[in-house]
Amino acid sequence: MNSTKDLIQADRGQEAVSIHLVAADNFEEWVKSLSSGQRASLAGQKFEGKAGQVAIVPDGDAWFAVGGVADPDNLKSYCLASLAENLPEGTYRLKGHEPAAAMFGWLTAHYRFTRYRDDEDATGPRVLLTKQAQKIEPVLAEADAEMLVRDLINTPAEDMGPAALEAECEKLAKTYDAKLKVNRGDALEQGYPMVHAVGRAAARHHASRMLHLSWSPKGAGDKNPVLAIVGKGVCFDSGGLDIKPSSGMRLMKKDMGGAAHAIALAGLVMRAGLKVQLHLFVPAVENAISGPAFRPGDVLQSRKGHTVEIHNTDAEGRLILGDALTRASEEDPDLIIDFATLTGAARVALGPDLAAMMTRRDETAQELIEAGKANDDEPWRLPLPDAYFEYLKSDVADFTNAHSNPYAGASVAGLFLDKFVGDGIDWAHFDTFGWRPFPKPGRSKGGTAYGLRASWHALQARYGSEG
Repeated sequence: MNSTKDLIQADRGQEAVSIHLVAADNFEEWVKSLSSGQRASLAGQKFEGKAGQVAIVPDGDAWFAVGGVADPDNLKSYCLASLAENLPEGTYRLKGHEPAAAMFGWLTAHYRFTRYRDDEDATGPRVLLTKQAQKIEPVLAEADAEMLVRDLINTPAEDMGPAALEAECEKLAKTYDAKLKVNRGDALEQGYPMVHAVGRAAARHHASRMLHLSWSPKGAGDKNPVLAIVGKGVCFDSGGLDIKPSSGMRLMKKDMGGAAHAIALAGLVMRAGLKVQLHLFVPAVENAISGPAFRPGDVLQSRKGHTVEIHNTDAEGRLILGDALTRASEEDPDLIIDFATLTGAARVALGPDLAAMMTRRDETAQELIEAGKANDDEPWRLPLPDAYFEYLKSDVADFTNAHSNPYAGASVAGLFLDKFVGDGIDWAHFDTFGWRPFPKPGRSKGGTAYGLRASWHALQARYGSEG
């Protein structure tokens, strides 16, 4: 994972290049304070103060940087990302402002996925100074979590199979003195029959497993509320016997994006010592094609006791989540949050930049939406209308795993999951794309997190102190 260490440092008066922040609406006034040569330099670089523009201005034997932002007095997460991506290696200080929330984008702008090749365009680190030293650790944690999600999703399926997800959970367990339980083989088949069925066609080295990490702050005992986090870990999705076309399979290394989000969020919870009893559940499988593959028309048993007729083997993520949500409910949680790269319907509805979110309770939805708005990670709530559950009616089982009409695909998938969450439990479901098809400053093309920061800040507000 890319290191954020030392990219944000406490300002102790050390030598640094100044960055002037300018908005388009005050650019003409600001530029009057410059020399004619400096104005000519800006004109040559076509700098007009527009958000995202960057320029370097000579100043005697030295120089300073200029960055265009929407509002210098109200910096958002990615306001400084273009500067971090385009300035040369060095140490920088904002003139007359503190970076505040924009430290996040400064950090994520340094992200590169270089596991399989050298980064030929890499420059040295750009260090940003701040007098708000108390804000450095929280933003480092969030940036590390974001970069972890990117790394896990960007890694190809052969190197990010169920065993690799287990290794990530083991790493978390060792770092934070948590307990990790892994169910495989017979124990998986007996305890999590839908997880077993979905992954039973995979090669031995990609054998399915249920990962369960549990943690509490030291000395807390069982007095804190239970928080359950669940992530869909389909490490590659061929579609099963209802095989995807090659174009649909191309990005299916990202189908474990829900697990990546869940692992990253659990890491944030433990790193901050949030006052909860944490339970992380990751059903990790590969939906492959071979002789043992589950078939359309099969009826699967579930941990919950429901029977599910398979109408489409490519609607497998909801099956493994069903068993995982059932197990999470057995901990009597105060809240369950799950993440899944679940439906194309959510992408059709919201595009690639918004995470679809469904909740049972209005107040929980509002908590997550407000936290997302405040941290540039706003989810969009979709409904869970009971009337649509009739689309999953089966003639031979309690219900099916997929409906045949083209309507409300994301909500119907959410309704399926709802059947596996315990009665009365507060539950939020994120149907996240986990992928950015086009780069933006601080947000590289490829794997990315949606809803992670919204969830994290909502959890801090509910269970701990924001800061």
